[in-house]
Amino acid sequence: MATENPNLSVPEERLSAAEDVQNISESVAKEAADAASSDPESAGAETTAAAVDFADEDAALDARNAGLELGEESAEEECAAGRSAGEELNGKSKEELLSIFARMLAERPVQTLRGEVEALKIAFYKLRRAETEAARRAVPQGDGEGVGTDSGVDASELRFKDLFREYRRLRDEFIGAQDALKEENLRAKLAVVEELKELTASDETLDHTFEKFRELQRRWKEIGAVPQQHVKDLWENYNLQVEKFYDFVKINKELRDLDLKKNCECKEALCRAAEALEEETSVVEAFRKLQKLHDQWRETGPVSNEYKEVLWERFKEASSRINRRHQEYFEGIKREQQHNLELKSALCVKAEALLERVPATRRDWNKASETLFEIQKEWKTVGFAPKKDNNAIYERFRNACDRFFEAKRAFYAGLKGEMEENLRRKTELCEAAEALRGSEEWKKATDELIALQAQWKQTGAVSRRYSDQIWKRFRAACDAFFERKAAHFAEVDGRYGENLGRKEALLEEMAAADIEAGGFEAIKEFQRRWSEIGFVPIKRKEALQKRYKELVDKMFETLRGTQRDRSMGRFREKVSTLKASGEKRLRTERDRLAGRVRQLEQEIALLENNVGFFSRSKNAEAMVAEVRNKIERAREELRATIEKVRIIDRENRE
Repeated sequence: MATENPNLSVPEERLSAAEDVQNISESVAKEAADAASSDPESAGAETTAAAVDFADEDAALDARNAGLELGEESAEEECAAGRSAGEELNGKSKEELLSIFARMLAERPVQTLRGEVEALKIAFYKLRRAETEAARRAVPQGDGEGVGTDSGVDASELRFKDLFREYRRLRDEFIGAQDALKEENLRAKLAVVEELKELTASDETLDHTFEKFRELQRRWKEIGAVPQQHVKDLWENYNLQVEKFYDFVKINKELRDLDLKKNCECKEALCRAAEALEEETSVVEAFRKLQKLHDQWRETGPVSNEYKEVLWERFKEASSRINRRHQEYFEGIKREQQHNLELKSALCVKAEALLERVPATRRDWNKASETLFEIQKEWKTVGFAPKKDNNAIYERFRNACDRFFEAKRAFYAGLKGEMEENLRRKTELCEAAEALRGSEEWKKATDELIALQAQWKQTGAVSRRYSDQIWKRFRAACDAFFERKAAHFAEVDGRYGENLGRKEALLEEMAAADIEAGGFEAIKEFQRRWSEIGFVPIKRKEALQKRYKELVDKMFETLRGTQRDRSMGRFREKVSTLKASGEKRLRTERDRLAGRVRQLEQEIALLENNVGFFSRSKNAEAMVAEVRNKIERAREELRATIEKVRIIDRENRE
């Protein structure tokens, strides 16, 4: 995640070459980390991995915008619905998808293709969108994520649209043919009803009349479906004519009773089948089966009057339970979808609100991006909205996401320009430093390099691509000058032997000193005097420094042992006083000490980091020793402060 570039302070003084190297070294870690995290080319890399996948939704929306809508599902398509080709299409290229589409149209009935055409459409536009996104990313335009495609149409998309139009043409022809066939079936059944009417006025023999009646019943059953709006009236009319026929011809009672009995047994079986549908786990499947049972009921002839109402009430009651269950199921779906619409509308509001106050920094943009990704994740957990609203609410959500990422890209495009300007300015600073690397005007060149270092710190970050090399170039120029300066003054200074004697005398004085009387100030004074003494012969340097460190450590150990005991005693008295004054003052003191612990830990980490920088510089032994002493003092204070916190905690428990 990108972070804000901290303002790097410039030290007011430079006492030596080592100090200058220290200061510029302290800033490099901050600058390198900041440049790496703030590079527009890498900004958002973490959040991209967390991005939510809306590929299916976007593909469906793209197909809809391209005019590839399937329309309402016909009854024949509903009956033919089955397998879905979505998983089988994974990994297919656009050319393979086109080939599959063309082969389906050529080889399979059009009424069986709806689900697979829908899957083909989604798979094709997912590939289309991925290609467009890849082409967009290939053109450098700063940072940003989001959903977006261009409006170009390639040859494969034109071919897909041609195939889709052919599918729609075949489908429309099929539906038109089915509608025409239903109209023809309606006319045929109306003709059967008319012939039944004529039978009641026939003067033919009973056997011939009944044989014709059976033929009309057979024809009626063989005729296919009729338009849905005529089903009920047609069946009632047919059933009425059948009953009139039975009453009119007064056929042989045994034959009539046998026919009525068969019809009664058939309708009892239909009642049992309808009642058994209550055990069907799928509400939709139970409803579909019930419609088929109703069709069979209509096609079954009359029963005797004593069973007519009983059977119908039984069948109707079972049907009512199934219908009620079906209605409740879909009402529940409607309520859930309406609730989903409300949830998605709220998420749209949240996404749109992210740009009400446009973020001004990289940190704010990344925080806003994380918020948007969480909104997108939540969106994916919400189910479908009502069909009439589903596409519209997703389009609103996607538009909000698009506008957010467009604004983010614009921000990073401006940031890229700023980094390019910073690179130009830092290049100029490198050139200025390189012009000074061979100077022998030591004071003037030192002041100028210090000023250049200050300007470097005040100059913002550059792209990560150039950050390391531009820093190394500047550092190399500074190091070259300060190393020459150190070497020059080392050669000029011929008092190594004198410095050796002074340091040995100082060590003897330190060994004999009563440090308990002088306290820490005496140690500081010894350290100051040691630091002021110049270089010594290299062969004696390590042994001398080791002896000096041992003496200083011994002095500190001596003072710490006595002063620490006295200090802790005074602190215990202070704690007792604070506790007597109230728990609030005791808590305040503990919080202050805990804060000091954290501060000391940070100071120790910084000093240890500085030691690493000094160790790579020449002639920095004294500075390294001084910093190590500071580290030890800080550690001692840290141990004492932690002990004070423990004293307070023990006092609280008591």
